[in-house]
Amino acid sequence: METFAYNTVQSPSEGLYKEKGSKFLGFAFPVSTEEQIKEHLDQFKKQYYDARHICFAYILGYKKDRYRAYDDGEPNHSAGDPILNQIKSFDLSDTLVIVVRYFGGTKLGVGGLITAYKSATQEALESAKVIEKIPTEVLKHHFKYEEMNHVMGVIKQYDLKVLQQKFELSCEVILEIPLFQTEVIKQALNVGY
Repeated sequence: METFAYNTVQSPSEGLYKEKGSKFLGFAFPVSTEEQIKEHLDQFKKQYYDARHICFAYILGYKKDRYRAYDDGEPNHSAGDPILNQIKSFDLSDTLVIVVRYFGGTKLGVGGLITAYKSATQEALESAKVIEKIPTEVLKHHFKYEEMNHVMGVIKQYDLKVLQQKFELSCEVILEIPLFQTEVIKQALNVGY
């Protein structure tokens, strides 16, 4: 059975690459939404306001179908793409890498920039702890109080994470369920059947 599991970084990590006086600071972050990415980028623009370039790339989702690379004024494809390609070569998703460049006075050329952005990203990812993640979705289930034992039995059987619960005349649980078990769990709970 396919579980859709994928790898991501567990927590933020850093790397550094220096070339001809320029410093390339690499930062990797676990992310799951574009809003989180925007928050990181906004924070970096404030924190590293004196940097010449703040380039980044990310990949989101277990299908790895949402991604972006950004050069921030560096020559086309010399910064964002090397960052993105490193994320791909580490086989990661839900991962953002930002590389901050402080210019050292000597131009590196396109080839030098590609090497520098790739190396700073590689350093950050090599120092990261990589974990396996199974994609989940949130399921809200309403049921009658008399069905409590059955619902709790299903939660226990599938070891589901309860995000919220309300037990009154009409009951409700909000569960985080593994994507690959969605149909089985909905059937077990009689959701929509």
